[in-house]
Amino acid sequence: MAISDNLRGALYMNLSMFAFTVNDTFMKAITETLPLYQTIALRGVVAVIGLVVIAMLKGGLTLRLPRHDLVLIGLRSLADVVATILFLSALMHMPLANLSAVMQAIPLAVTLGAALFYGDRIGWRRMTAILIGFVGVMIIIRPGSDGFSIWAVLGLGSVLAVMVRDLSVRRLSRGVPSIMVALGAGVAVTAMGVIGTAFEGWAALSLTQGLMVLAAGLMLIIGYICAVTAMRVGDVGFVAPFRYTSLLWAIVLGWLAFGNLPDLYALIGAGIVVSTGIYTLLRERKLRVEQDRRA
Repeated sequence: MAISDNLRGALYMNLSMFAFTVNDTFMKAITETLPLYQTIALRGVVAVIGLVVIAMLKGGLTLRLPRHDLVLIGLRSLADVVATILFLSALMHMPLANLSAVMQAIPLAVTLGAALFYGDRIGWRRMTAILIGFVGVMIIIRPGSDGFSIWAVLGLGSVLAVMVRDLSVRRLSRGVPSIMVALGAGVAVTAMGVIGTAFEGWAALSLTQGLMVLAAGLMLIIGYICAVTAMRVGDVGFVAPFRYTSLLWAIVLGWLAFGNLPDLYALIGAGIVVSTGIYTLLRERKLRVEQDRRA
C-alpha cells in the first residue's frame, strides 16, 4: 500500500531525530573517557568523508560559488562551531533528556530571530507563544535555584548559536547545493576539533572507543540525509513538528544508556516548550496557506 508524501516525510524526520539523538548518546558516552576535542575531530573526519562521498555521487561537490554565498556559508559554519562546543560541553555534564528539552526552543528562537533580523511579521498569537515557550525554558534550567547549572546556560547559548546558523542560510542562492552547506560546517567543526587537541591533548584510542566514534559519525550523516529528504518530500508545515520527537528519543536513550530520567521541572518545561513550538509552526503554516490563497 502506497503512503503519502507527508507520511514519508514524517517518517524521514523521525528517523533523522533518532539518528541525531543516537549520535548525541555516543558522544556523551565517549567524552567520559576521551578528550572532548579529540572526539570532535575524529567524529568530524568520519562525517566529512561521508559527506564528500555523497556530494560526489550526487554531483553537488563544487567550490565555484558566488562570494556572497561563500561568506554566508562561512558565517553558518562559524555558528555551527560555536553551537557544537557549547552543546557538547553541556552534554558532558547534563542528562541527555534535560539538554534536549532546552534545545527544543530552537524553532521558537529562529522564529523570533527572523522577526528581529529579517523583518518577518509575527502576530500577537505567535509572539505570546514564543514568550511562553521561553518561560518553559526557564522552568527547565531554573536560574537561582539549587537545581540550576551553568551547563544549562551553555545549552541555551547553543540554542542562540543554532539560531544564527539557521538564519544565515536564508539569503543563500537557490542554486547552492545543500550538501555543500553541510560540508562547510563539517570541515569547520573538524578543524576546530583538531586545533583544540593542541591544548587539550590526545589520548590512546581503544577499539570500542573507535567503533563508537565511527557510529557517531555515521549517525550524523544519516541524520542529515534524512532531515533534508524529509523537508523535500513532505509539506514543511506538516513535517517540521516531528522534530520534537528528538525529546522522546532523548528520554528513552538517556534512560537506557545512562539511567537518567528528567525531573518533574524538566518535563513541565519541556511540555510547555514543545506545545508552544508546535503551535507556532502550525500557526505559521496556516498564515502561509492564507497568503497563497490571496495571491
